[in-house]
Amino acid sequence: MPLLLLDLDNTLLDRTGAFRSWGQSLLAEIGAPASDIDWLLSVDADGLTDRWDVADAIRDRYDLRISSIDLVDALREGVIRRTRLDPLIACALRIAEDAGWVPVVVCNGTVTQEDDKIRRTGLDRYVADWVISEEAGVSKPNPRIFELAAQRARMSLRGAWVIGDGPEADIGGAAAMGLPSVWLHRGRTWLEDRYAPTRTADGLIAAVATVLAG
Repeated sequence: MPLLLLDLDNTLLDRTGAFRSWGQSLLAEIGAPASDIDWLLSVDADGLTDRWDVADAIRDRYDLRISSIDLVDALREGVIRRTRLDPLIACALRIAEDAGWVPVVVCNGTVTQEDDKIRRTGLDRYVADWVISEEAGVSKPNPRIFELAAQRARMSLRGAWVIGDGPEADIGGAAAMGLPSVWLHRGRTWLEDRYAPTRTADGLIAAVATVLAG
């Protein structure tokens, strides 16, 4: 029974879609052009930009009087409310489990992701366990976090695959461990020349199918 080590945001859960929805709602509320969503998405950078920096950029661009802390809270709560587990992804995880794979979430971020995302969306019913960097004290691509995931599942990393959308965090982490990987390209081109994914896919469902077929 090999491990299936899975990223969370934009792999299992559509974090960018949730942020886009929140951003469109915000722009409509403040009377900003709907086309500014592209600027907002670029500032957010797939969630890699600190929320406080995103809030400050929004306040500065639109000269908003709302405090940074209120805007940060609105961003966080708005994205959480809009984050859903796609039933087809849940089905893919169940199929992987039935085929003998053990899905474990390995993600960077704060421990609030456990309640805000993993449990609230019901994802916890479809994975064996999860490791979050803040709790673990180490972040992807450090191999230690993947070792902790294996320990949490009481399994070996032998035969494991890594699936994720992060070139460095997920695929770089897999390469450092000598593990095969599937990169969710999301329309992007692979640019890194130090390592490369074993396979590429356009989403989690196709990635799981690739692993099962491999």
